[in-house]
Amino acid sequence: MFRFHYEVVKVCRQSGARIGRLTTPHGVIETPVFMPVGTNATVKSLSPEEVREVGSQILLSNTYHLHLRPGEEIVKGAGGLHKFMNWDKPILTDSGGFQVFSLSTLRKITDEGVRFNSCYDGSKHFITPEKAIEIQQALGSDIIMAFDECTAGGTDYRKSRVAMERTLQWLERCYRRADRPEQMLFPIVQGNMFRELRIESIERTLPYARCGIAIGGLSVGEEKPVMYEMLETLMPYYPVDMPRYLMGVGSADCMIEGVLRGIDMFDCVLPTRIARNGTAMTFQGNLTIRNATYKDDYQPIEEGCDCYACRHYSRAYIRHLIKADEILGGRLLSIHNIRFLHRLTDAMKAAIREDRFGDFAAETLQKLSEGKR
Repeated sequence: MFRFHYEVVKVCRQSGARIGRLTTPHGVIETPVFMPVGTNATVKSLSPEEVREVGSQILLSNTYHLHLRPGEEIVKGAGGLHKFMNWDKPILTDSGGFQVFSLSTLRKITDEGVRFNSCYDGSKHFITPEKAIEIQQALGSDIIMAFDECTAGGTDYRKSRVAMERTLQWLERCYRRADRPEQMLFPIVQGNMFRELRIESIERTLPYARCGIAIGGLSVGEEKPVMYEMLETLMPYYPVDMPRYLMGVGSADCMIEGVLRGIDMFDCVLPTRIARNGTAMTFQGNLTIRNATYKDDYQPIEEGCDCYACRHYSRAYIRHLIKADEILGGRLLSIHNIRFLHRLTDAMKAAIREDRFGDFAAETLQKLSEGKR
């Protein structure tokens, strides 16, 4: 029987930030790690080979979208998600809870589950916690997420407590159904922006955490300092021997701040989404390549970057592609942005190994805040 395992291999003496290794059926993941998002079993516009070449260790796919199309039985018939999308490294699947609540304008939430209309064709669907697990079992991902109710930033205390209680009830049901040794269930901590609820949520969630725990309901519209406050609230309660996953976060500053506050895993559509809009991530801040200032700039996107785009193309050329609505422009910037976030995690790990992550964080955050926009 396969055994998931996480070990901390280095803790920075200056900051407490850490490096760990998570063993899964499809390989070992070194944390801190950024997970590119392949919502529909693909990182938008990129091939699995390109995503692998930039250094990705693990991908995220989404249960909601794959359930609606092509359907989990189609994926299962192909031999599971790894074979379906030709990806031989680990895969994490989100439960679909966030998408049900954010994409479905017509939905009804009860303790039993959620009735909602498809964001594609309006067809009616019903997902229970058990169904969310069954879909993920059919998909065959390595890490599966509990079905939860995510509330938007600004939700009041009463509604936030109701959602937290329901998430905990659903977690119990997910835990009973998630019985496959080759898959690891990550429970999700909720509680919106209320310290009391966050602490209660993590205390009641920990008994269900076997080899990982996720922090949900952040980066949902609140100011960044509020998110950092919630992470600091949770820090004393994190299990030492498990990875902590901050869901839906993927900007450079938030990742650095997250690692300072005990986070190990991140995911976000941000790097590919802003790439398609003509924006590049760099250690000097984001560059809006589509701006006229870059029309005759023949430098690479970022000096010192080893990605395919920076090795072969200039800012001027990529700007031309973006302005001409050529697909290649968004593809090249997507390659660069994902590679940048992997270079960032590599730099963070180097600083942790050298016991200087506090200094690295301060210096890098300063450069990001002063950089171009």
